[in-house]
Amino acid sequence: MNARNTSPGFDRAQGREPMLVVDDLHVNYGAIAALKGVSLEVYPGEIVTLIGVNGAGKSTTMRTISGLLKPKKGSINFEGKEIGGLIGNKVARLGIAQSPEGRRIFPRMTVAENLELGAFTRKDDISSDLDRVFELFPRLKERIGQKAGTLSGGEQQMVAMARALMSRPRLLLLDEPSMGLAPLLVETVFKTIVEVNKQGTTVLLVEQNALVALNIGSYGYVLETGKISLEGEARGLASNDEVRKAYLGED
Repeated sequence: MNARNTSPGFDRAQGREPMLVVDDLHVNYGAIAALKGVSLEVYPGEIVTLIGVNGAGKSTTMRTISGLLKPKKGSINFEGKEIGGLIGNKVARLGIAQSPEGRRIFPRMTVAENLELGAFTRKDDISSDLDRVFELFPRLKERIGQKAGTLSGGEQQMVAMARALMSRPRLLLLDEPSMGLAPLLVETVFKTIVEVNKQGTTVLLVEQNALVALNIGSYGYVLETGKISLEGEARGLASNDEVRKAYLGED
């Protein structure tokens, strides 16, 4: 997979404009080039999956979109506005929220306090949004006054996702949401991602569990050593022999 290919005969645009356009994105860590010309698009209503081995640049891509890293070159356009290089809080105010790799919750704060921090860009009543995330994650309602650091790994992941949703994002960035979770909890997390998407939130998903991610996604990109090597309809990528061998452990 050393040449970029696309699935033939698949029109994702269907007359729509993309919500997010990443074009020729380059990002360095000092002298090390982490991204070497990444380009991708996300259309409204999609679940777009970004897969690749560790170190391919997946989290770097997400962190640059969300404003935590500054690109060396290239553009990031969200709903017609250039956001490449904007700091994180300004990106969040435009309607992008990230649930980061490793969860990054505030362990000494309660579940309720973590969720309230997720709504820091809001000036209105957040009670209806609390009700929504408690419907998605009933266990969090049971733990609402508990310190987040005392929760299980699965519950902490729920807090991270729920916190991101509290800002009412139009685009939700999910970075490795199933990492370190038991299979039953992984299933719960992915069902929740599908439900969030059905409720109207567009999702860009980075995930180590490539098969499950492609099964719930509408479109996918394969990232190799800082470059997109393959893209196409998610179901087509899931059945691609090279993808299955490289990322799904099949011979």
